[in-house]
Amino acid sequence: MEITHSHIVLDACCILNFCASGYLIEILESIPAQVVVTKIVRERELLTLQRLRDESSESEDVSQFEIAIEKGLLSVTDFNSEIEEETFVNYVFELGDDGESATGAIAFHRNWAIATDDKKAISFFERESPHLQILSTLAIVKNWSEQEKLSYDTLRSVLSAIRTRGRYMPHRNHPLLRWWKDVMR
Repeated sequence: MEITHSHIVLDACCILNFCASGYLIEILESIPAQVVVTKIVRERELLTLQRLRDESSESEDVSQFEIAIEKGLLSVTDFNSEIEEETFVNYVFELGDDGESATGAIAFHRNWAIATDDKKAISFFERESPHLQILSTLAIVKNWSEQEKLSYDTLRSVLSAIRTRGRYMPHRNHPLLRWWKDVMR
């Protein structure tokens, strides 16, 4: 996987899926760019991860997330200008979601890549910001699995955890759907 930008901004859905896999740190280490999350996504995601921890006492998702930030594998960024904030507000109007809107506004103005699994957001950013690279959970996990030469059983376990704990299923037109299905058999 080649990332054509210096940074990649992860949306909440990707963070949740990577945490659900149990391999957040390892996945982030495999990304060949500076990995960033917006302040809005961090605050929202932390609440989601804490709720999951409360539902399952064995969950280490919150600590993985915080360790990734402490290790510098995941940086937190906020709006740097009024124009970024204005774009954010406009994107919220179009997308109806603060996380994807903040991710997109910052990526657009800084020329950074985006990682999201939200179909509406992907369609919107492909139309509004065709110069930005858009990656998905599966693209990043597939890259990591190939770099690490994961066994088939480990990879299936990771994808099963993402499906179950992250409540993720690739949409029927996802470019890596066949890969997902082959692994999940």
